[in-house]
Amino acid sequence: MRQEDEAGGPQDTGKAQEPEGSAEKAGSKKDKYQKAQAKAEHAGEKLGKAREKLDKTEAKRAAKKPPGLAKKAVRGARTEAWFYLHNKIHEVEHENVGVEGAHKSELVAEAGARKLTRYAKRRYREHPARKVAKWERKENVGVEGAHKSELAAEAGARKLTRYAKRRWREHPARKVAKWERKDIKARANVDFQKMASEHPELASNPLSRVQQKWKLKRRYSKEAKAAAKQGAKAAKKTAAASGTATRRAAQFVTRHPVAVLVLLLLLLLCFLVSAVSSIFPTLGSGLANALSGTSYASEDTDLLGVDEDYTALENELAQTVANIESTHPGYDEYRYSVDEIGHNPYELASYLSAKYHVYFREQVQDELREIFEAQYELTLTEEVEIRYRTETSTDPETGETTTEEVPYEYYILNVTLTNKTLPAVILPRLNEQQREIYTVMQQLKGNKPYLWEGIYNGGEDTGPSYEIPGEALDDPAFAALMEEATKYIGWPYVWGGSSPSTSFDCSGFVCWVYTASGVHNLPRTTAQGIYNQCAIISPSEAKPGDIIFFTGTYDSPGPVSHVGIYVGDGMMLHCGSPIQYANINSSYWQTHFYAFGRL
Repeated sequence: MRQEDEAGGPQDTGKAQEPEGSAEKAGSKKDKYQKAQAKAEHAGEKLGKAREKLDKTEAKRAAKKPPGLAKKAVRGARTEAWFYLHNKIHEVEHENVGVEGAHKSELVAEAGARKLTRYAKRRYREHPARKVAKWERKENVGVEGAHKSELAAEAGARKLTRYAKRRWREHPARKVAKWERKDIKARANVDFQKMASEHPELASNPLSRVQQKWKLKRRYSKEAKAAAKQGAKAAKKTAAASGTATRRAAQFVTRHPVAVLVLLLLLLLCFLVSAVSSIFPTLGSGLANALSGTSYASEDTDLLGVDEDYTALENELAQTVANIESTHPGYDEYRYSVDEIGHNPYELASYLSAKYHVYFREQVQDELREIFEAQYELTLTEEVEIRYRTETSTDPETGETTTEEVPYEYYILNVTLTNKTLPAVILPRLNEQQREIYTVMQQLKGNKPYLWEGIYNGGEDTGPSYEIPGEALDDPAFAALMEEATKYIGWPYVWGGSSPSTSFDCSGFVCWVYTASGVHNLPRTTAQGIYNQCAIISPSEAKPGDIIFFTGTYDSPGPVSHVGIYVGDGMMLHCGSPIQYANINSSYWQTHFYAFGRL
């Protein structure tokens, strides 16, 4: 062991006495590695921050709410009026060449401003993504090299494109220069041939021929240069003359500033009077056109007739549901889950007007049938349950009586009618522009509110703020009802709606609240159907959680046309327009009051 140590001693000493340069190199390599590592970590940190910012930007963009109906309506009307007014002004200005030039300059400036705005917005939107791409390129050297190659290729393509465009633009000039050279050469050759014919001795010597041709070419070149100089001198004289005229005009303005100012004011006044006189009639006609664009253009007879045809289809469907037990006899039980049948006539008229502008009753019959079949779906499903009944038998010999449970089949027919609501069916059938027209017409009722005055509009009050007394909420059933019902305060009234996915109508709201709260299983039915299931009570017996019914709020097939949930103190929560509290002691609701009911 000692010999091995002694033998190894000098070797270790040699390693320890290596040159200092190798140690410095090792330290330098280590420093470079640390720097590269720090740089990579910095790039990774920057990349992470950039990605986080991009994710936040995309999340904000996804969470951004689309413009509301009112904003879309205003935007559509404003766009239509602006285009009409702008075109009219353009037609008037077309008669004046100077104004037309100014108008074109205005259009160019507007287009440039729009392009600049779009470019700035796009650059702002793309900033997080570009930042991510930047740090990804820094993090990945290979990708960076490929990106640089791509940039170089793009730069080369741009240069090649610019070169090709420049060559294409310069092609006529180059062609002129080419043919000028050829013309000089041809003319020199002609003159030389002429001289050679007059002096044959010139053609005998090749050097003489070349010399003569060169002299002729030189002479023609001098003539061409002299002509170009003469043209330049003429241009200078013209510029000097125009400069003199400009100086004289400036001197006149300096000597007579008041007169020039008065003249300019008179011209400006004449222009303003002309512009105003042309704009006011145009503005009036533009507003009239905007008004006509939001109105039903079809005749009232066609509007009413088409709605009657659609109502006839709904009445036929209602009769089919009513006759189920006679058309499908032999069942032990019939179970109904039936959405309310009905539609808002203004929704139908707005849809057809937005799609056809002007339509006739005979023209849209196929369209009505397609919409009707898409809106309503009637399904009948048979269900068989095994039930047991008690049967008693007597033994004739012993007279002993015995009872036993005997199984038998119990047949049930489930009747389900689904109303997808008219808006859910018609809106996907319109393009974006038609939807904007539909929204405006629906809000303004096509400027024909007199067509269907009897449809339900949610009552006369706008919905007071109300707080349910604490003692009423001591009832667990009523508290469960209110916990579910108050979720939807402010939701819109949708004819035929019966769930949060579509919003509600009055009966759909009551059925959903009672079923979803667990207070009472109330399958979807109409206001009349809810009334038929209730025990009728007097107003003095009514308590929070009971149901209140109204009649005559619109032209309904049965006496009950509206329903709400009574919350006490003369207040109810109902699906009006929108879902809201209402005072049942107001003149409107007292006029239409029908009864109280309890499930």
